[in-house]
Order: sequence, then C-alpha cells, then structure tokens
Amino acid sequence: MLIELGHFALILALMVALIQTILPLWGAHRGNHMLMALAGPAAVVQFALVGFAFAVLIHAFVTSDFSVALVVSNSHSLKPMLYKVSGTWGNHEGSLLLWTLILALFGASAAWFGAGLPERLRARVIGVQGSIGVAFLAFMILTSNPFIRMVEAPMDGRDLNPLLQDPGLAFHPPFLYLGYVGLSMSFSFAIAALIGGRVDAAWARWVRPWTLAAWVFLTIGIALGSWWAYYELGWGGFWFWDPVENASFMPWLLAAALLHSAIVVEKRESLKAWTILLAILAFGFSLIGTFIVRSGVITSVHSFASDPERGVFILAILGFFTGGGLVLFAARAGAMEAKGVFGIVSRESALVANNILLAVAAFVVFVGTMWPLFAELVLGRVMSVGEPFFNAAFTPFFVALALILPFGAMLAWKRGDSGRVTTDLGPAALAAAGVAVLSLALLAGHGMIAAVALVGAGAGLATVWKQIPARFRARLPLLMLALAVLGLIWAVQTGRSALGPLGVMLGSWVVFGALTDLWGRSGRGGDRLGRLMRLPRSEWGKVVAHAGMGVTVFAVSALLAWKVEEISVVREGESFRLGPYDVQLANVREVRGPNYISTMAEMVVTRGGARVVVLYPEKRTYPVQGMPTTEAGIDYGWLRDIYLVIGDPQEGGGWAVRAYIEPFANWLWGGCLMMALGGLISLTDRRYRVAASGAKAAPKGAKVPAE
Repeated sequence: MLIELGHFALILALMVALIQTILPLWGAHRGNHMLMALAGPAAVVQFALVGFAFAVLIHAFVTSDFSVALVVSNSHSLKPMLYKVSGTWGNHEGSLLLWTLILALFGASAAWFGAGLPERLRARVIGVQGSIGVAFLAFMILTSNPFIRMVEAPMDGRDLNPLLQDPGLAFHPPFLYLGYVGLSMSFSFAIAALIGGRVDAAWARWVRPWTLAAWVFLTIGIALGSWWAYYELGWGGFWFWDPVENASFMPWLLAAALLHSAIVVEKRESLKAWTILLAILAFGFSLIGTFIVRSGVITSVHSFASDPERGVFILAILGFFTGGGLVLFAARAGAMEAKGVFGIVSRESALVANNILLAVAAFVVFVGTMWPLFAELVLGRVMSVGEPFFNAAFTPFFVALALILPFGAMLAWKRGDSGRVTTDLGPAALAAAGVAVLSLALLAGHGMIAAVALVGAGAGLATVWKQIPARFRARLPLLMLALAVLGLIWAVQTGRSALGPLGVMLGSWVVFGALTDLWGRSGRGGDRLGRLMRLPRSEWGKVVAHAGMGVTVFAVSALLAWKVEEISVVREGESFRLGPYDVQLANVREVRGPNYISTMAEMVVTRGGARVVVLYPEKRTYPVQGMPTTEAGIDYGWLRDIYLVIGDPQEGGGWAVRAYIEPFANWLWGGCLMMALGGLISLTDRRYRVAASGAKAAPKGAKVPAE
C-alpha cells in the first residue's frame, strides 16, 4: 500500500506543478495578487509530495521490498546499508526521482527565501520552475515510474552495479544533481526577466546567489567523481574526458562564466544580453548532460539507461526549454540595452575575456564529446575523440584564463592602470618561478638545497626590488609569464617535459596573484590586518576560490608531467623497482566480504631498506552480478601517492601488477575543495542573499506597477 501511495503522490505532484506553472504566470501577466500568491504554497506542496515519494522509495530499498521491480534490479539483501540507501539513486528511475526532488526543493526555496523579491518576478520565477517540474514529473510517470510492482516477488534482488557500491559514488550524484538542477534557478530568473523585459543590477544581485550555490555543488560533485575514478577504477588517473564527465564539466564552465558576467551587470549594467544567454545555455547544457547519461547515444561506465524512447523524451524537454528560452531571448534582446561604458584596460574587459575563454572552452569540450555521434549519424564513420584532442584543444584556453586572472582581479572598474597592476604583481610572478624550481628540486631529491637557495635569493630580491626602475619591474613579470605560457603551450602540443615546471609556475602565479590582490586591499600604513578582517566575505571568497583554481592547475600539471608508472608480472616474494622505492609482493590470499569475494594482495613498500608502508590492493568479484571491480592500495602523502593495483594471475606464474607514483595528487582535490569553500564563503556575505537584496513585498491592495 505504501508503494501505491508513493506513486499517487507523484501524480498529485504533477497536478500541483501544473497549478504552480499556470496560475502564477497568468496572475503576473494580469497583475492579480491572489493568483501570484499561489506560487509559494504550490511550490512547497509540490516539494512535500515529491519528498514523500522519495522517502517511500528509500524505505523500499532499506527494507528490501522485492515486490518493487526497481528494488529487485538494484538491490540485494546482503548489501551493506549505505549501499541500500544509495541504491535508491544508483539507477535511472531513482536518480530521476532525486533530480525531481531537488528541482522541487529549489522551487520551494525560492518561496521560502524570495519574500523580498518583487511580486511579479517572484511569481514568474516560481512559475517557470514549476514548468520544469511538470516536464520531469511527466517524464518519470510516463516512461520511468520507480514504483512498478513485480507480478511475482523473487526471494532476492540482482544487486546494485558493483562500481556504484562505494562511499564516493554514494555522495557524488546528490551533489552533482544539486549543481545541475540548481542552474534551473538561473534559467528561471532569466526567463522571468525576459518576460518582464527588465534586466538590471538588482536582478543580477538576485540571480548570483542561486548560480553560486549551483556552481559550488557542481564543483563538489565533479571533485567527488574524479576522486572516485582515481581510487576505484584502478587506472591511476583522475580525468578521462569521458562523455559523462564532460557532461558535468560543460555546465560548470558556463556557470563560472555566468557568475563573472553577472558581476558586470551588477556593477556596470553591461553584458545584460550575454548574461541572460549564459543563464539559458548553462541550464541547457545541464539538460544535454541528462540526455547523454540517459539516452544511450553514447556509451560510458557512468550511463544510467540506454532506452531510445526515454532519450527522445529528454530531447523534447531540452528542445522546449532551451529552444524556447533562446526564441524568447531573440524576441526580447532589444530591451536589454547596456548602460555602462568601460575602457579596454579595465576589470570589465578582463571579465569579458574570462567569459569568452570559458564559453569557448565549453564549446571545445562539447564538440569533442558529440563529434563521434555526429560522425556516425551524418558521415557514416565510427570514430572516437580521446584525451590527446581534449588536452591539445582545451588547454590553451585555460592557460590564457589562468594568465589573465590575477590581472583582471586587480584592475579597477571602468578604467584600470595596467602599469601599476603589473608592478604590484611582479613579486607574485617571481615567486611562481621559484616554486617551479623548488618543485623540480623536490622531485629530484634536492629540496633542502633548493629551498635554502630560494629563500636567500628571495630575501636579496626583496631588498633590491624597489630600487629597480618601475618600467623594468613592470616588464619583467610580463616577460617571464609570456615565456612561461609559450613554453607551456609548446609542451602541451609536443608532449615534452616542460609541461611540469611551467604548469606549476602558472598555477603558483594564480595563487600568489590572489594573495597579492588580497594584500593590496588592506591599504597602506598601520592596521592592515584589521582592514583585511573587515573586508566583505565575498572578497575573501573570491581570493580563496581563485587560489583553489591555482592549486588545481598546479596539481594537474605535476600529475601529468611527473607521474611514474611501472607494469610488471611478479611472483609472491619477488620485488620490483618503482622510482626510489622497492615494492615486494608478499602474498596473495582470498578474502570474503558481505556480498563479494576478494583477491587481496599484501605489498610491502620500502625505501633504502626501510619500510615505508604495507598496502593491500584488491580485485573483488560480486557473485550476484558476476562483475569484477578493482580496489587500489594507496598510500596518501603530502607530496606524492604510492598507488598499487593487483591484476589477474598469469599463465606462466605470478600476478600482473600496476604501480604508480602520483605526485601532488591530493592537491588536486584540495584545490577543488578550496574553490567550493570560496563559493560558500561568498554565499555567507549578506549582500548576496536574495531576501536582503530584494524590494519589500507590495502590501495587499496595492497596485502592481506595469512592466
């Protein structure tokens, strides 16, 4: 009976979503307060109904109710409790219900926290959000009902995909969906603004917190997925440019562009049309990601479904909302006249360059992801686009983005002083060069000597820096960075070893540039620390996020350039060399888990005869699904990870073993978390809360101004 109530709740939620869509939008058009007032309660009721249905499905998984077809297909009585719960969204139907729940949550949040918005704008935002809910609830009820009963309930289920039985994958989808679906709020604000024909600084302040929250969740979700791929798939990598990985990366890039573009609208009332377009495209690419994952048009380890009928339904949703949004944008573009005027050298120009680079980078990823499908459908050729294309095509844009980021953050609005900014960033450029040298020395085993030399050189340079004529101080950092960027692009295109030190230098440049920007905002004279503490939280958040991006660039460059790999066939008791380490395969034994059988190796890592660590890599087999998985043995370190994988037994005796030294691997996810933390810090700034920025609601009986 509970299952039927969950199904009935979804049907009621669809009806409420229809009310939430039609009546508030009509009320905003007619200026009817009563109809507009229905938006908030309808959004809250829809969230409650979808939440009840989701709770019912979780209960079915937790209690192993094998009368439900979805539970039979994705659960087992012996499965650990965490994976019984995460199995709720580890499939197409359940993940779609989670998507719809989060969509309803954002609509309800607009009702709860949007009381300060203008009445018409609030009604339209919640109404547009309700229309998206109508589409996905109809999609779920008609094609992907999670509450279908079995004719005859089996004794046990077929278990969850073993690759998804992992803590990282338990939390990765909810965070990713909070990001994907969160961009629907940016879309709803954009459509509401187009309907009303008004985009101004106040609108930009209202839309920024929602976009920032979505970007933060998307950042965490992508980082969790990358971390899972690193330790679970056993291939020693962190990013494969898989189509589903790209599906989350494209809206992340566009959301980052939207955040920076909205700043220009808020501060200078420029880039209005471009900001609206980015809001439409960011959510459109979220829907493209949904299409890629659930249509079966592209094969991936991450895919949920391969049903063409579902793919057509999602394509219709994509066409309606993205196409409809673009048509409305074309019709209203003339009403979004830019007011602000700014010079070539200004923060506005830097943000425009930022937007162009991020948007083009997203387009490059989109072309590489969809080209195999296009080639097969149109050209009749089966082909693949892999890592070499993406590295060569994407990297130059991100290099340019990292290069201009510190300059843009420090330039003044409207008209900046490039000479002063370049001079101020001189020490940051030199410090970045020093870090590149130090990183090379650390990996070569001469870190102490290099550190002492760099400290001495830095102290000497600090003493004479102000004695150098300003024109030379300004040119030296630009010359160093120009040479570094040219070398980095050359390294990426040719695959030469310059990628490591130059990439590390570029990442360090972003970090030191962010710190220079922060220190510059403390002013001059005494009490600089006090002034820093009194800076708005959004400024601190910006610095932390930019520094996090620099750390990520640093880590990616180090991983790609200095990774050590060794593939061997080893018998028990034998050793092999891995960089400065010796690795011995002590023994291999069989271990039984709650729902799997594991081949576990004991591997002893030594250096110079001294034991460093003992690792236990596994190869697990899940009997119910008959599917093997790899559990790498990893010794996490500050400067490097030792990464060991046990493979299959070989015909001539021994075991296949893959071993890696992963330099600065943990810095990669640390950088992603810093970016997310920067976003969270900015969200706590009172100026960027929706309710604090909005106008007070009109009193009852007051006339609603025409728009």
